[in-house]
Amino acid sequence: MRRNLPRIAAVILTLTLATTAARAWSDHGMATYRVLSALPEVAAAAPVAAEPLADFLRAEEAQIEATLAQTQTWAAGRLEAYPPLPAALRFVADPARSDGARQLAFLRALRVALDARFALYVQPDRWLDVQGSELPVAAVVTPGSGVLDHRFLALQPGEQVAPLAVVASAADEPDYGLDIGIWTDSRTPWGKEMGMGPLPFGNPALVFATQAPMHMGFYHEDRILYLAAPQLRRTYPQLRHHQFAALAQLAFRSGHPYWGWRFTGLALHYLQDLTQPYHATVMPGASTLRMLGISVLAKLGMQRPWDEAIVLLSNRHLAAEAFQSDLIREAARVRRAGAIETALQDVRRDGTLPAWSDDALRTQVSARAHAAAPALNDAVLAALPDRLVLDPGFDYGVHEREVDLLREIGPQGKTPGSRAALEAAIADRMADFGAFTRAAVRAIVGEVRR
Repeated sequence: MRRNLPRIAAVILTLTLATTAARAWSDHGMATYRVLSALPEVAAAAPVAAEPLADFLRAEEAQIEATLAQTQTWAAGRLEAYPPLPAALRFVADPARSDGARQLAFLRALRVALDARFALYVQPDRWLDVQGSELPVAAVVTPGSGVLDHRFLALQPGEQVAPLAVVASAADEPDYGLDIGIWTDSRTPWGKEMGMGPLPFGNPALVFATQAPMHMGFYHEDRILYLAAPQLRRTYPQLRHHQFAALAQLAFRSGHPYWGWRFTGLALHYLQDLTQPYHATVMPGASTLRMLGISVLAKLGMQRPWDEAIVLLSNRHLAAEAFQSDLIREAARVRRAGAIETALQDVRRDGTLPAWSDDALRTQVSARAHAAAPALNDAVLAALPDRLVLDPGFDYGVHEREVDLLREIGPQGKTPGSRAALEAAIADRMADFGAFTRAAVRAIVGEVRR
């Protein structure tokens, strides 16, 4: 068996491509508005002045140098299979350089996409009729991210804005292309210089797929799966959360509250992604033995079981996310909270969580999502129409814009009560989304106040 593991690994890693076709949860911003409206530290915070990133970097570059160096030390000591930052990418203070050169150096030191926008904007709450100067999607979102239908309002430097709007908007921002193309085999001008190594899984030619290892965390699979595919350990949402949380605390301490809240929102995104079972589990609903079995069959030339497994996994992942997104948008449209909104704002779970720690994304957030994966997968299968989740001849990713999911599922689901059961399973994940989001915000803001 051990001699066959490298060959099986290649096939297992192909499977993870099925989970890279979608963001973990759609509309992080809308969900975060609901979550943090229940947290007075954010909802009641005084407005802050919007500030261009260049101004923050220019004013605090010596402290930014120290903070980013500390995050690298942390990552080297705490993360598995962490590729050290190349010396040429280290952020070194240089007051003589231009604002553009300084911002580029900052992006390189973070190892994010060098065309990241970091525009001044907010994504308005769909529950409110917010007016303002509309920004085109291209001013905020980089090509290939897959984000097409969000609404953005421009902020002017110095304009007063509610911290809730800043955090909620930024919580969606990493899905706008921040992590695209950062691997040595990426088809971007900056991929080779980042020192991240080749894309751990998926197809580097598919632009959107290249962000997946920064947004997924496979920390709780069977040991034999890691033996077969050690690349599954090369996932780094913990890195991103730590980087942005540290920058948020620096910004708050140094008198840049807008960037304190903006970096807080960026940090939250990676935590929130790991509350999604399809981002914390390679193949929900399948045993390790089954995954290895269909891998072996594929290597022997019997490709059909493998191809069908990929389509079905992708369909279930996409359908679960689409259902969650449709529920959030429909509740906002009719201004009536449902099970999702209730779960996001329910603070009762907050007090049941262990104390927050640097390892929380691994030991708490993803662990709970991984444990919830079988139940959510079962609920998806029970409630959604067979053609969407049981028919390998139907590719949901290809036809998603043609599917009116709420109409197809109907008020009951495939069988009486199955829709309610699926809503309950997603609401459970949204309750974790809310509780862990508030815990992380308290940790970031509380550390600054101590």
